[in-house]
Amino acid sequence: MELYFSDRFFSAGTTDIMNGQGESLGAVDLQSMMSATLSVYGTGSALRYIGKFRFMSGKWAVSDEKDFEVGVLRARFSMFSKKYEYDAGQRGLYAIESPAFSREYTILDDSGNAVASFERMNGWLQAGAFRLRNSSTLLDSYELIAVVMGVHSIQKRANNAAAST
Repeated sequence: MELYFSDRFFSAGTTDIMNGQGESLGAVDLQSMMSATLSVYGTGSALRYIGKFRFMSGKWAVSDEKDFEVGVLRARFSMFSKKYEYDAGQRGLYAIESPAFSREYTILDDSGNAVASFERMNGWLQAGAFRLRNSSTLLDSYELIAVVMGVHSIQKRANNAAAST
């Protein structure tokens, strides 16, 4: 499945989730510019997933519509690339990798097989816009939207911390 979605410049408000034909398949609600909390809605405005930073932590938690935690995203240290790890519990541990200056990311299962990919598609002074391609049978595309926005939020948090020092 291929989906398109975006952040907002001030990180608050709702944006559409669209397929390749431009049809709306849901929405991402960036709930506040002060807290990086978001909700992912499917068709019919049904809440699918919630993403947010854990309290006093750099880890991004993904929960389902019943607020049950289904996975945790965290950054991994790497000198010359961007690496993240998504722990989806019994469904596996997924590596998210990108070369140093690339906008393309690959999501690998614990056997090293690519199960999904996403890329940032916007320009330099625009809010984040993404294309997600999911071929995983274990990870829902709407869940992966929360994961992609988590990667984006971790990067924004790191950039803001670096700019304030």
